[in-house]
Amino acid sequence: MAAVDVEDESILASIFKDSFPDNWRDNPDFAAYLAELSSYGVEKLNREPERLSEERAQILQQTRELAFSNYKTFIRTADCTEEIYRDFGRVESSVSKLLDKLPSFGEKCRGFMKEAEDIGASRRMNSLTLNRHTEILEILEIPQLMDTCVRNGYYEEALELAAYVKRLEKKHSSIPVIQGIVYEVRQSAQLMLNQLLQQLRSNSQLPVCLRVIGYLRRMDVFTEAELRVKFLQARGSWLHSMLAAIPDDDPYFHITKTIEACRVHLFDIITQYRAIFSDEDPLLPPGGQVVNESAIFHGWVVQQVAHFLEMLERDLQRGIGGRLDSLLGQCMYFGLSFSRVGADFRGQLAPMFQRVAMDTFCKAVQEAVEKFQEDMNLYTLISLPTVLGSAIPPVAPSTQPGTLQPPMALLNFPPLACFLNNILTAFNDLRLCCPIGLAQDVTKQLEDALFKVTKLILVFHRAEESAFSSKEKELFVQFCSAFAEDMVPFLNRCLQVLFPPAQLALILGIPPTQVHKHGSLGCIDVKNVLEPLEFILPKREVPIPVMDLSDNLSSLTTQEPEAKLQEKLSVPDQRSAETKPPFTSEMTMEPSTEEPTAHQPTDITDTKDADLDDMEDFFSAQ
Repeated sequence: MAAVDVEDESILASIFKDSFPDNWRDNPDFAAYLAELSSYGVEKLNREPERLSEERAQILQQTRELAFSNYKTFIRTADCTEEIYRDFGRVESSVSKLLDKLPSFGEKCRGFMKEAEDIGASRRMNSLTLNRHTEILEILEIPQLMDTCVRNGYYEEALELAAYVKRLEKKHSSIPVIQGIVYEVRQSAQLMLNQLLQQLRSNSQLPVCLRVIGYLRRMDVFTEAELRVKFLQARGSWLHSMLAAIPDDDPYFHITKTIEACRVHLFDIITQYRAIFSDEDPLLPPGGQVVNESAIFHGWVVQQVAHFLEMLERDLQRGIGGRLDSLLGQCMYFGLSFSRVGADFRGQLAPMFQRVAMDTFCKAVQEAVEKFQEDMNLYTLISLPTVLGSAIPPVAPSTQPGTLQPPMALLNFPPLACFLNNILTAFNDLRLCCPIGLAQDVTKQLEDALFKVTKLILVFHRAEESAFSSKEKELFVQFCSAFAEDMVPFLNRCLQVLFPPAQLALILGIPPTQVHKHGSLGCIDVKNVLEPLEFILPKREVPIPVMDLSDNLSSLTTQEPEAKLQEKLSVPDQRSAETKPPFTSEMTMEPSTEEPTAHQPTDITDTKDADLDDMEDFFSAQ
């Protein structure tokens, strides 16, 4: 039904005025009822209120009857309505809570989807891993296999594994598992490096050294120069361990074994080095090369030689007895063998042995002077010569020309005889290793000793002069005469045997007759030695052997060839009986002995072994 028209609304307003609410106007039923009323006649309009009243009453009656007959339904409906209201409240609250939790639930769902994707990817990776299980297992077992190869000495296989791991590292350096494998393989490679270097520190022969150096080169951990240094360091360490194992209780045994070990093993090391490493030019480094590799080897050889010379010097200082000549021969042979490899060090031996020989001689001479002083403190002038002369049988003059015979007159004066015996012992020790360069030092040392002896004689004279009897005074003059006329000239002749004037002249490049003009060179200054005793000695000319020496020297130069003057003395000594390698021409050491000739006295050994033994026996018996 249509709404109330404007015209009808004006009519209604004029009729009913404000009799009904405004909201009825929009009600379709109200508009339809008004339209129906408009169609009624007057009578019907008059009966309309009554009809409406009756209809109202009827409706009210029906409502009461309906309510009475269905009150339980209404009650249940109210209860249901109430319950529905409460349920709707709960539903509304649950829906609110659900709406609040929906964002987090959506986030968790998205996380679940992502995790499910990861699980799916992991499952696919596990499936791929299972399919490649054999290949992966082989890669994972590389460190263990590498360690086994290294510990069992299978270096060839270990190097192949290391090369394979290097290739893996280049391709898959970002994978943690590969990084772990590379780290473990490097540790095994370091162990292999230590084992290879340890082999070089052992008694390894050339094939082993070649194989080890080949492995080290393939490992590519050292440059060529570093590899040479490592080789020399390792072999040097082994050589030093061999030398350290030699007992050093006996200096002579220690140094002889050291010489033998150095000569054999050091030569082997040099041979191994030259076989493994090649130097095209040992003197000039190649162009553009930073390190002179040949200088590394040269420096190492020089260091080893210096170390040997230090040990030799130390053992010589400790003392080797009377075997200096044997030791010198071994050292010279050692140096000669090293000349084949360009490391001839014989020139450094001469000053060392010369110094030791001189120190030994000085010590012996000093002990002789001290012994002479003790003897002079206990010496008394008695008529002992007659007793000695009758007790000792006369010595027949030697028929051998040029025999160096000790003066038998010294047997009458025990202090002089003992002093001469000690000096002759020092001469015999010096003769075993007698460098010609010691001529001046030995002469000066002996001259100083004779000066001291002269002073001791003067001290004895001043202390006992006031108590001398005429007989004792005569004996003291004989004592001084024996010292001046017998012992001092005899010592001069001994010096000439040790240092033949012909050899001195040959070295100095002067005639033998001019040697005496060069000071105390193999000849004692007799005048200076005897000058303090001039007031005691008889007034007669003291013979100077130097003046007579020139004639003998002239005959030596005319009768002996120059080569013979450089030979050794032929008389053997018990302390130099062992076999020695020959001296070389590069040494400054001269032969220690010379064959006796018609114009030279015999060896001092004959003197000590013959007549001076008689003096020793006599003085020991006294």
